[in-house]
Amino acid sequence: MKLIYQGKTKDVYRLDNENVVLKFKDDVTGEDGVFDPGANTVGLTIEGVGKTGLRMTEFFFQKLKEAGIPTHFVEADLDEVTMTVKDAAMFGNGLEVICRYRAVGSFYRRFGAYCEEGQPLDGFVEVTLKDDERQDPPISGDGLAQLNIMSKDSYQAIKQLTRTISDIVKLELANKGLELYDIKLEFGRDQRTDDIMLIDEISGGNMRVYKNDKYVTPLELEQLLLGKMN
Repeated sequence: MKLIYQGKTKDVYRLDNENVVLKFKDDVTGEDGVFDPGANTVGLTIEGVGKTGLRMTEFFFQKLKEAGIPTHFVEADLDEVTMTVKDAAMFGNGLEVICRYRAVGSFYRRFGAYCEEGQPLDGFVEVTLKDDERQDPPISGDGLAQLNIMSKDSYQAIKQLTRTISDIVKLELANKGLELYDIKLEFGRDQRTDDIMLIDEISGGNMRVYKNDKYVTPLELEQLLLGKMN
């Protein structure tokens, strides 16, 4: 394998074929030692969170496969804490798509004059550009089209996919007495077919989840959802 990218929470390697391998780390995003799925920096290291994230990602990608939703997932290796995926072409330099069910985090910091913290939201979808230097600026569908990052049709397709995927995750969590406040997703195009597909991961590291109004950490979330590993 050839290392092609070192990320905040995962390293990326290229295989000899058209697939790539994601190596999950024990680092999570946040600030001042506090976890925040929307942060631009590594905030802390939590032992075991890499394997936790991979286990949850495998679980959710299998659920999405059953629902007929395209993803880049090929297979996972929990012992090596790696995931083999299809190679994906990014939109621009990468986008993050957030689906919000509660007014928390950056949403509340920006729009707190118009809402109460924790106020319910109806699956509000927003897109930000992956740009650490500019603090991941939000962008509209019109903006994405005018900057030639994606077409308006692609934006609508991703918006609908985001709602569908997020609702599936929300329901799975609700079945365990857990409430999804928000979730961050990423999309790309399959290099072989040009189809839009979900990429990256679905884990406690990119969502906020609460149980009885108390925040659930990524490690706790995996155990509550899937049970303890053997």
